[in-house]
Amino acid sequence: MRSRNTLYFDHQATTPVHPEVVERMAPFASVRFGNPHSSDHVFGWNSARAVETAAERVGQLIGADSDEIIFTSGATESNNLALLGLGRRSIGGKRRRILVSAIEHKCVLAACRALHDHYGFKIETIPVDRQGFIELAELEAALGDDVLAVSVILVNNEIGTIQRIEEISELARKCGAIVHSDAAQAPIAMQLGTLAEHADMLSLSAHKMYGPKGIGVTYVARELQNQIEPLIYGGGQQQGLRSGTLPVPLCVGMGAAADLFLRQDIQDKRARLIRRRDAFVDGLKCLAFPISVNGAEGYARHPGNANIGFHGYSAHDILGALQPSLAASTGSACTTGIPEPSHVLRAIGLGVDDAESSIRFSLGFDTSDDDVTEAIGLVESALNRLAEADLPRTA
Repeated sequence: MRSRNTLYFDHQATTPVHPEVVERMAPFASVRFGNPHSSDHVFGWNSARAVETAAERVGQLIGADSDEIIFTSGATESNNLALLGLGRRSIGGKRRRILVSAIEHKCVLAACRALHDHYGFKIETIPVDRQGFIELAELEAALGDDVLAVSVILVNNEIGTIQRIEEISELARKCGAIVHSDAAQAPIAMQLGTLAEHADMLSLSAHKMYGPKGIGVTYVARELQNQIEPLIYGGGQQQGLRSGTLPVPLCVGMGAAADLFLRQDIQDKRARLIRRRDAFVDGLKCLAFPISVNGAEGYARHPGNANIGFHGYSAHDILGALQPSLAASTGSACTTGIPEPSHVLRAIGLGVDDAESSIRFSLGFDTSDDDVTEAIGLVESALNRLAEADLPRTA
């Protein structure tokens, strides 16, 4: 995909809003402007019906019912609602341990840190192997009847690894633990129709699936909803779990985005994306510069993800040399303005230098074969320029 003069290879950061999504949202930002919680007239009824339809579409995507779909501002709020909500309602109970994978998104790690710091929960990290898969034996050994929840990111946002959620869920539920999953990256990566069977709570974000920014959902299984303390209080909307007037255009947009992934051609789109991703990686391997691929292989990986280590180079130098021609990202976090090596790459065993040499390229459904060819050439040109400049390299 090209935007003006720049190739866009950062779809895991955000996807462009699909034109059909924009079209379906538009009336609810103008003529169909009613408050969905106004129950005394047709404007409110129409908006409420649109929100209910959107919830049904998202529910269908993951195998849930509409009353188990709670709209939020995005995956960060969704993960906080699930974990903080569960923890706060569980204060005083015997289950005081929460298990999280070593490669969770920062918002999950931060929510768990808050549960530790403010409410005394014990947070334990489950290690992953070199490809980013949960060490199931380590998880099983850590489980017990004092574990409140197990939180595992379904599809990693940096290295693309797709977890074995069925096996993780089976282990966790044997001891009565609640299963939570950050599934924000999952719609593009895999079929989700049975996901609600394996997770008690999960999070989605519309802008990761060709929908608008500012809207996401928390799925909370119906039988669990009375065990969740709200983060936001008010009029008791959405089963009392998240009060406030719903943004109807954004809800409609998320429902429309879910529809895109319910179509019969979605598997063909994923297959084409895998082919182009693999062509991109193979093209980079043919360059005169040593690289490595971080994360899982084949179908166990997000179809658009290519996390590449450029040995001896700084990822930031390469990305700088690629501007403004190609957009990608390091995926590494930044705390109070101080760059840090990616905790995900460190968790799969990379040293600091290798972590700091790695770039996440993420292709999308709209990435073409020509885009792939051009991107390979742009990376080669950037590396040649850096080599000629003889910039200081990582060890």
